[in-house]
Amino acid sequence: MLFSSFQLGPVTLDNRVAMAPMTRSRTSQPGDVPNDMMATYYAQRANAGLIITEGAPVSDVARGYSMTPGIYTQAHIDGWKKVTDAVHAKGGKIYIQLWHVGRRSHEVIAGETPLSASAVKVPDQVFGPLAEGGFGMIETSLPRAMTKQDIEQTIADFVQAAKNSIEAGFDGVEIHGAHGYLFDQFMRKASNQRTDEYGGSAQNRLRFLIETLDSVGEAIGRDRVAVRLSPHVMEGDGSVDDEIEQLVIELAKHFAVKPLAYLHLSENISNYLPVPDEFRKTLRDEYKGAIMVAGKLTKDSAQQLLASGLIDLCAFGTPYVTNPDLVARFKQGWPLAEFDADARLSLYGGSEQGYIDYPNYSA
Repeated sequence: MLFSSFQLGPVTLDNRVAMAPMTRSRTSQPGDVPNDMMATYYAQRANAGLIITEGAPVSDVARGYSMTPGIYTQAHIDGWKKVTDAVHAKGGKIYIQLWHVGRRSHEVIAGETPLSASAVKVPDQVFGPLAEGGFGMIETSLPRAMTKQDIEQTIADFVQAAKNSIEAGFDGVEIHGAHGYLFDQFMRKASNQRTDEYGGSAQNRLRFLIETLDSVGEAIGRDRVAVRLSPHVMEGDGSVDDEIEQLVIELAKHFAVKPLAYLHLSENISNYLPVPDEFRKTLRDEYKGAIMVAGKLTKDSAQQLLASGLIDLCAFGTPYVTNPDLVARFKQGWPLAEFDADARLSLYGGSEQGYIDYPNYSA
């Protein structure tokens, strides 16, 4: 099933292999603008049924990592157009991941105090400018709790970013609601200590994300809008939220009648819990739209998940760093190039080395 076609909203995917979003920090400066090198990188990997780009901040304050490509200026739109044109020329399909990091930022990166559900900080580091010069990992700043006006502005930022994305030629957008970033901060009890309509009950903690997804769907069409979630990954304080699974099920119920393009579940990374079979079955019972899973999948484990009928698409992250021809390697049974220490060092920032210089398979 991994190599069968799949209808994703208005586009047909050649296979069920997705390239998962991965931060690479290779933009042109100033302005964090997508460039020709990024167009080459994504075009090399257009064999994926669907590419999901690295996270693109929807505003200055949404940014948490230096040199990541935005989608809120005309220069960003023009730069991303190079990427989408290159991917489409190779017959590929590409979604952009829209990103707001919330409290996982620093004032020097965001340009102001980072925003979050509540003014709660946990030990965390992000990629930013060092005091001694250059870039590296720096400790995050204490965030401030978002006002209702902040929330309304952020929803508007996502809507505009989605419109910009369609102008830039993307086939759709994925809202990043995972990995301890802004929407995840609203969903979890430890980071959301609000007492208004965006805090307290499970329904209230889910409200911000649903309002954003509904608004973006109204702007560009719900069948072009996806969301990424990570209920079994504990970022931030690392605590287990006993209601987070139910929040995801409630989200699925909200979109059951008019499904999104897909639900994307990120698993098995960082500090995580194994995903219970019962959760997968319940999610499938409640949601008949497309479900994607990412998280240390292999060709065999991906095939098994697809065969179970509980998911529809499989996303691969680090294998796509060192294997631009990943689908061909899977199909032909060719060995994969290792994702080693050198590959890890070149993930965040750098030059063409460790980015677009990985070759296709040669016997």
